[in-house]
Amino acid sequence: MNFFTALDIGASGLKAQREYLNVVSMNMANARTTRTAEGGPYRRKSVSMESSPVLSPFETAMNQQMNQQLRGVTVRGIVSDTRPFKEVYEPNHPDANSKGIVRYPDINVVEEMVNMINISRSYEANAQSVDSAKRMFNRALRIGMGQ
Repeated sequence: MNFFTALDIGASGLKAQREYLNVVSMNMANARTTRTAEGGPYRRKSVSMESSPVLSPFETAMNQQMNQQLRGVTVRGIVSDTRPFKEVYEPNHPDANSKGIVRYPDINVVEEMVNMINISRSYEANAQSVDSAKRMFNRALRIGMGQ
């Protein structure tokens, strides 16, 4: 593992957490959306992540001799939640059906806030790992300069 590999791993985590935070903010913003362009209420979304190789194919071939298995994280996709919609009796709502029932997305704001806090902590941990790698690199440069 070299200096840039440590940065690549931290950067992949930062990128994945940023994408996840965007999805959580979309969920919170659309918690009361009853009409979308696709029709029907907004569907809660979630992020699917998977580990991915950090090294380029050349680096992978070189490092196979050393048996390194370093992996980062990537967003595999954004998936829609399959939870049923909440049905609320609101006969005066413009999207109410003939029985006065309005379908809302099943988004729990508290659950989304907990997800946001977890994302924030993970983002901070990745930023800290990148910062630590930078500090180690700077110290190595100072040693090389004889300071």
